[in-house]
Amino acid sequence: MSALQPTPALPPPPGAAQEVDLDRSELAYRPWLREAVGKVHADANRSADTHLLSVPLPAAWGVDLYLKDESTHPTGSLKHRLARSLFLYALCNGWIRPSCPVIEASSGSTAVSEANFARLISVPFVAVMARGSARAKMELIEFHGRRCYLVDDPSEVYEAASRLARETYGHYMDQFTYAERATDWRGNNNIAESIFRQMAAERHPVPARIVATAGTRGTSATLARYVRYAAQATTGICVTDPENSALFPGWRDGAPEATTDTGSQIEGIGRQRVEPTFVPGAIDRMMRVPDTASIASVRVLERLLGRRAGTSTGTGLWAAFRIVSEMRERGEHGSVVGLLCDPGERDVEKYYSDDWLAAQRIAIKPYLERVERFLSTGTLDGPKPVRDR
Repeated sequence: MSALQPTPALPPPPGAAQEVDLDRSELAYRPWLREAVGKVHADANRSADTHLLSVPLPAAWGVDLYLKDESTHPTGSLKHRLARSLFLYALCNGWIRPSCPVIEASSGSTAVSEANFARLISVPFVAVMARGSARAKMELIEFHGRRCYLVDDPSEVYEAASRLARETYGHYMDQFTYAERATDWRGNNNIAESIFRQMAAERHPVPARIVATAGTRGTSATLARYVRYAAQATTGICVTDPENSALFPGWRDGAPEATTDTGSQIEGIGRQRVEPTFVPGAIDRMMRVPDTASIASVRVLERLLGRRAGTSTGTGLWAAFRIVSEMRERGEHGSVVGLLCDPGERDVEKYYSDDWLAAQRIAIKPYLERVERFLSTGTLDGPKPVRDR
């Protein structure tokens, strides 16, 4: 008896699918990825939570004002949280590999923080920024061994960053697209959860308002989503926008295509277009704040707290003063929380320089006087914001 022979395989019928196996696991890359993610997590473990500072106001007013001091992060700003989230998001999506250049469009603080994380995981980093950005921020990026790419027109930073990423086979981090989705807004020690935990023992533990400035909009999106998720429905989220920014008119008019021709004087916030990170439906109120008011507010804050803050802090602080004044007018008691976004030392050559202000024809005295009267009377006088619904 002859041995059985295997039956020849029949060809698949026309149009039938064939099994295909394409393995891109790249096991040699996975140890680097595990180490890189571990280093970013270790940074979070080393970083203690930031302080919640009380801004001195008369107790009899019945309204308390606090600032979440994000300047104490290792890279000195609120953007440290964002940079950590963006790097984890990009690493876990497989967008950053060994030696992959990371490119970002940033006017300062985000780039400083991202330069730190790029150094931490040993990848190149290039910050694309306007030539007029503060030199102190450029020096901090260079301190981390990373470099700056300067453009003359601030509106060109996006295209320049995207082009550099293509040319270098790198990854364009694109904070203005991914900030709101990279952050875990449900908790995990994000800034919103931290604020409510730190407020728990205060006389008005649930803030009436939390004020955020309009930078990447990742922070405002996190705050707005968290208060709904944690059933803190009585807390309203107010976002402040500086002059010459597209965000306020875009939100007011429901116009996501809104743009402006010139950029903001206040570095780090305000945009010439409405970015994809902006979540307008989650925001309760917006205010457009004059640049002069922002600068005056941080000058006064230096006297109140004995420390300098960046002018994005001033933009939010002016709005917080406005909200406190309104609560006083209505006879309401409660608390308001704002953000101390970054240290003023990065802005010494500009906003804290009387010579620079004079050269720019910025007169802050009228707003200084208005803030001082507010601190004495509880009323922020002058014209009210226009259509800050």
